[in-house]
Amino acid sequence: MAKTSFWRAGHTPTLLSAFLYFDLAFMVWVLLGPLAVHISRDLGLSPAQKGLMVATPLLAGALLRLVMGVLVDHLKPKMAGAIGQVIVIAALAVAWLAGVHSFSQVMVLAVFLGVAGASFAVALPLASRWYPPEHQGAAMGIAGAGNSGTAIAALFAPTLAGMFGWNTVFGLVLIPLVLVFTVYLAFAKDSPNCPPPKKLGEYLTVLKDKDAWWFMFFYSVTFGGFSGLASSLTVYFNDQYGLEPVQAGFYTAMCVFGGSLMRPIGGIVADRIGGIRSLTVMYTLAAVCLYGVSLNLSQAWMALGALVAGMLWLGMGNGAVFQLVPQRFRKEIGVMTGLVGMAGGIGGFCLATGLGYSKQMTGDYSLGLTIFAALALFAWVGLLSVKQRWRTTWGAAHIAGARV
Repeated sequence: MAKTSFWRAGHTPTLLSAFLYFDLAFMVWVLLGPLAVHISRDLGLSPAQKGLMVATPLLAGALLRLVMGVLVDHLKPKMAGAIGQVIVIAALAVAWLAGVHSFSQVMVLAVFLGVAGASFAVALPLASRWYPPEHQGAAMGIAGAGNSGTAIAALFAPTLAGMFGWNTVFGLVLIPLVLVFTVYLAFAKDSPNCPPPKKLGEYLTVLKDKDAWWFMFFYSVTFGGFSGLASSLTVYFNDQYGLEPVQAGFYTAMCVFGGSLMRPIGGIVADRIGGIRSLTVMYTLAAVCLYGVSLNLSQAWMALGALVAGMLWLGMGNGAVFQLVPQRFRKEIGVMTGLVGMAGGIGGFCLATGLGYSKQMTGDYSLGLTIFAALALFAWVGLLSVKQRWRTTWGAAHIAGARV
């Protein structure tokens, strides 16, 4: 299919608005991670508290994605996204103006930042509902590439914190947030193909389908790995190799940028060769890279190389999972995006807290990384166990209309 047909197939202003909204939402969702070194120094946090602080937005975002998925189906994506953006902007304004002075206060802010993480359940349906099955991978990949906002946070937040103080960073991020909110209101548009809202009880019925659980698990590994590492790597490079916050932020940004960049490519590759085949390769290579990092490599650049490679494969995996989900749950895409996204956030929370407790209990991050590498291999085994059934039922070429 010619490339131009993709741009004619959907609604480009909505796709780009969804990307920008998602990008800045992710920037603030993981903002505490790049600031963690500064915050922990001022508030005197332990390694476990640091892990919990950077992981809490991931858990809150995961749970709120389910709520946001319901709002998307009842209010339509654009209105649900507008509500979420107002809440996040208000929370950051309060944190900036009133200040954050204790661990409990930063944890309250972390919960509100979780609303930004719930943007996942809005941006993807907002964009994907405009596109036919053969372009779902590309559309979801481009909208989902907004997770590059995590790289922006890692790149600039430590520097700005050093120049103006970490509390002022909460005020500075309001500038792009308000600008993108204005663009979103002006250009985003709900698809005329939005399905009618369902009763709340009907959302739970999708959980009776075992494929829903498989997709949730697969995404908890790919996106959980991506988001958990994005939140933790600044602390990791600071603790493990003694890098200053700004340099640790640069290293983190390189890792995150690679993973974000590869998400749309992962979607496009999955459109070409099928999501199952793509994920089979990606899980294997991600597991190898994460296990390599767990060996406590002697130099920071070695760990950086392995982590960049691992994030590339995890990022591609994110795109590949969401090439498959719309094929399997087209009518339930709103709630399934919320459920799968929730699982991804929970995976990130488990990885980020696990790394914090690994550091506190054993003195390094090896145990946490090894366990997550094993989960990636388990996902690979799970994929092999379902691929024959998927390819001969809902994923058959004459039913799905796309490679599965």
